Amino acid sequence: MPNQENTARLLPDVAVHAQPHLAGALDWVGMADIQVPVLFDAGDGQPQRASARVGAFVNLKRPDKRGIHMSRLYLQVEQALSTQALGADMLHALLRGFLDSHGDLSDRACLSIRFEHLVRRPALKSANSGWRAYPVCIEASLTGDEFLLEFGTEVIYSSTCPASAALSRQLIQDQFASDFSADQPLDHAAVLAWLGSEKGIVATPHAQRSVARLRVRPVPGAGFHLVGLIDGVEHALGTPVQTAVKREDEQAFALANGGNLMFCEDAARRIQKSLDADATLSDFHIRVEHQESLHPHDAVAYASKGVEGGYGSAP
Repeated sequence: MPNQENTARLLPDVAVHAQPHLAGALDWVGMADIQVPVLFDAGDGQPQRASARVGAFVNLKRPDKRGIHMSRLYLQVEQALSTQALGADMLHALLRGFLDSHGDLSDRACLSIRFEHLVRRPALKSANSGWRAYPVCIEASLTGDEFLLEFGTEVIYSSTCPASAALSRQLIQDQFASDFSADQPLDHAAVLAWLGSEKGIVATPHAQRSVARLRVRPVPGAGFHLVGLIDGVEHALGTPVQTAVKREDEQAFALANGGNLMFCEDAARRIQKSLDADATLSDFHIRVEHQESLHPHDAVAYASKGVEGGYGSAP
């Protein structure tokens, strides 16, 4: 019976055989949706385990070589992400390992990691709280000695249209003028009762669930301050979606919407101002999407920091 070493030598490896009629360099080769656990610190000092989907790729610069060593990428991903907390140094080392394991086949490597991170959010008024799952996407690349790291998330919020609010106020004024004669003294109790009735509020502005998609580049050594990023953006918008909601919380949410009327342009500028003031970010890209209740198409705005060589391309 052959020993294990001899058996291994007999296993065929067709990848080593070039196909001259199909020669050509390839931009990226690798694997998508590798399933692996990750340990992530969102900047609050409370690391969480999450189930992630990982993409691992290198280029194939040798046109005479048929393929890369995919198993080497997989094993390095599994070893690094299963045993170490996510961080810039670890990801840099992982990408360097991709290239070192591929000799003269590759000189570029990239990695994407997608998962959800749970954050407990307090209610607006009551003593309750609940969990919100924020999607996280981390992307890293290494070309020679140039290491690039980005991460992104989404913030969901409510947006009430300023134009619709103004039109609603006009209709309420018209109804008031119809119900209360200008040549008669106003009765305080009657006006108060009218304001509390459906007849008094004859029109309401349209609002919709909206989403801000963020992609940021942290400065070297800054880490992944996800919770701080979310807090800043939600504070700037004023109307993030809620978790635990009692009646007092819903009333506070209605008040917040009334005090934060915004077009998609307003929302994008609010977020832009917040991120501009964040010293941990070297660049950012924002996509704001108001999923309109008035019509079937969305209102969308983009913004970026606009540093040279950074974000700012066409949508």
